Amino acid sequence: MTQLDTPTTAPTTVLRAQFPSDFIFGVATSAFQIEGATHQDGRGDSIWDTFCREPGRILDGSNGDVACEHYERWPADLDLMQRLGVNAYRFSVAWPRIQPNGTGAANAAGLDFYERLTDGLLTRGIQPHLTLYHWDLPQTLEDQGGWRNRDTAEHFAEYARLVAERLGDRVRSIATLNEPWCSSILSHQLGEHAPGMRDRRAALQAAHVLLLAHGRAMQAMRALNLPAELGIVLNLQPAYPASSSAADQDAARRSDGTFNRWFLDPLLRGEYPQDIWADYGDDVPQVQPGDLETIREPLDFLGVNYYSRSYHAQDGHRPQDAEYTTMGWEIYPQGLSDLLQRLNRDYTVPPLLITENGAGYHDQLEADGQVHDEARVRYLQQHIGAVNDALQAGVPMRGYFAWSLMDNFEWAHGYDKRFGLVYVDYATQERILKDSARWYQQFLAGR
Repeated sequence: MTQLDTPTTAPTTVLRAQFPSDFIFGVATSAFQIEGATHQDGRGDSIWDTFCREPGRILDGSNGDVACEHYERWPADLDLMQRLGVNAYRFSVAWPRIQPNGTGAANAAGLDFYERLTDGLLTRGIQPHLTLYHWDLPQTLEDQGGWRNRDTAEHFAEYARLVAERLGDRVRSIATLNEPWCSSILSHQLGEHAPGMRDRRAALQAAHVLLLAHGRAMQAMRALNLPAELGIVLNLQPAYPASSSAADQDAARRSDGTFNRWFLDPLLRGEYPQDIWADYGDDVPQVQPGDLETIREPLDFLGVNYYSRSYHAQDGHRPQDAEYTTMGWEIYPQGLSDLLQRLNRDYTVPPLLITENGAGYHDQLEADGQVHDEARVRYLQQHIGAVNDALQAGVPMRGYFAWSLMDNFEWAHGYDKRFGLVYVDYATQERILKDSARWYQQFLAGR
């Protein structure tokens, strides 16, 4: 999306009754960020276990060994979701719990854990929405070339089949990948996430193998004829030029192409965007005959993760009077509505889910023992309102998941940034509802 800057328009009030009665309202987490128990019940090492051990990789020097102890505390965490009143929960499966080395027979203890979790959700009237890959590649596969190696796509398809065979009759949906841009560009070109490489050619090859893995997994799961809906989750970021100058317009084009269209076009059109392919020159991935047909496997849904927009000014200035989270991300709810309407206009899209949306802050317990996160309450109100705007404009919206249920390990930032609706005291593992959780609870109850 390349359009001139427009003012934010956010509703002052958004009501549950404005959405269809069957609209999904949930919360989301990921395995490595909350589970802990990294050496329990046969789980193997992931690339993030390795990355955390490398000095300087994690800002606070922490790791995911304990995290939120969700692996042990999951029944209470599910009770917490039920208390909030959500009707859906998006979680991820840790590949190293299912196949410690990324290949071979399934680890029974790993599958048993996710089966207990799934059944626990259903008992509480909460739809399970499963993500197969949220960045925790088994380290053994990384040692063999990771996502740069086409063999990893075949291994991923086998892993997908193992999980789907066990859980596909009970979960509402299965997403293959979460944010392949992060698993490729952020991780292999920018070096900020595991495995921490800085090689554009490797990043683009990884992006292609990730998409190929998605297609192979879709085919493997479709063959099982299970009721679960199958799709993928992309992080998308609409690009706005600051002016009509050629430089600002071209910067927005390139940002949109590398961040959004590089993944949307293969998935929904069976091709890479020609302008960006040309921009990449000799670094383009190795695409074999049939790859793009596999990648374009029909989707039952598309998950969209939205946090902010990108803004492109040649002189480097940032938008005036803008508000930012402590991640440095501009709060721009209009971008979510613009993005969703653009998807519906430019592509033939399946039903859309907002699979992540949230804000990171330095939340603290106050003297009254509560967390008063008014900024996050406003963020949720504005962005849920933006989803409703898109819905009213005819976009096939299916649901919204707030990121995140609770504070957790925020990847390279460690435990410094908090995205949760629920505050986690990491010393005691106590869970405390923030004001944002109470607002969401009231919103879902229709009050």
